[in-house]
Amino acid sequence: MTQKPSITTDMIVSGGGLAGMALALMAARPGLSVTVIEPLDPALQQEEGFDGRTTALAYATQQMFAGMGLWEELASSAGAILDIRIVDADSPLWLHYDHREVGENPMGYIVENRHIRRALLSGLARNPHISLLTPASFRDYTADAHGVAVTLADGRTVNGRLLVAADGRRSDVRSASGIEVRESDYRQTAIVCTVRHEKPHRGVAIERFLPAGPFAILPMGRIAGDEGSQHHSSLVWTERRALVPHFLAMDEAAFRAQVAQRFGDYLGVLEVVGSRWSYPLALTTATRYTAPRMALIGDAAHAIHPIAGQGYNLGMRDVAQLAEQVTEAASLGLDIGGAMLLEHYEAARMADSALMIAATDGLNRLFSNDFTPLRLARTLGLAAVQHIPPLKRRFMRHAMGVKKVLG
Repeated sequence: MTQKPSITTDMIVSGGGLAGMALALMAARPGLSVTVIEPLDPALQQEEGFDGRTTALAYATQQMFAGMGLWEELASSAGAILDIRIVDADSPLWLHYDHREVGENPMGYIVENRHIRRALLSGLARNPHISLLTPASFRDYTADAHGVAVTLADGRTVNGRLLVAADGRRSDVRSASGIEVRESDYRQTAIVCTVRHEKPHRGVAIERFLPAGPFAILPMGRIAGDEGSQHHSSLVWTERRALVPHFLAMDEAAFRAQVAQRFGDYLGVLEVVGSRWSYPLALTTATRYTAPRMALIGDAAHAIHPIAGQGYNLGMRDVAQLAEQVTEAASLGLDIGGAMLLEHYEAARMADSALMIAATDGLNRLFSNDFTPLRLARTLGLAAVQHIPPLKRRFMRHAMGVKKVLG
């Protein structure tokens, strides 16, 4: 039997999703090679029917895409978030974030996942230090003091100095490493669809907290067939899981009526465009973010509730931290998979992630109910933040991914 040829590289990234490809691009430098392992055909991943979601890119994440040389490709299809309005059900009080309170830059952008994926794949193709193995599936790995060896499903071996798990909440690499996870099922499912509306959204994102879960209206940029920008929004409708099949089975008129009931009439007549998608929601957190010569990033480390639209931004902070440490170590001739580097990465990322996990989990549990005393307390809380400018600016900068706090 002929032995499959082996591949030698510096960093191995298992998972060519939005986080894995971004890490490859940020880590690849002259002299540092990266091999990305992805089981799905890239052409399939770029089709409109592959993924109906959009992603909220915080301002800091958008700056990372600019640094990778990809933002120019994304800008034309991105919807700028200029204002965020947060309201508890039908309360007359709300919290309003206006980007002008913290500067001239948008707070973030809404971009369709397929456009992000296409830009990242284009970046990978242009970088001579990155190899994309696809279709290729991870099977197992071994690590020792000298390096890591990954065995693929087809029998090939990829040898490197650091393995990164970017293969999602059901990470095979994480499982092979023996790292345990904690999971909490929210018993909620996100219904995702695109709505065309009569009036322009003017860059306003709205999050309404309803008893079943948040209902987010996210301003999109120009999409195919749109004669003018600002007339499409992405909806992330969190609903009790048992009811979701009923909503998905509705005819177009009945489903549009359900959307309009939650959406309101402030943007005029609504039309649901394209397919409806559903994604079960659960909180998944790894008990550790590293093992010998292996690190977790993105959903492999932490898959959080979409209530604040911060899941991908949290993963991109993993990417930025690990890429910075790896490139610095490589420039100094140090081991990019060394124990000290991984200990530093784990300490930094677990501390930051714990705060975001607690915030999103707590918000969802606080707002996803109709208990009268809690409704009163949270409504007053939103109003209080609205009328304390320093506190509001702090929350706004955190949402943008900017650490500096204005007084």
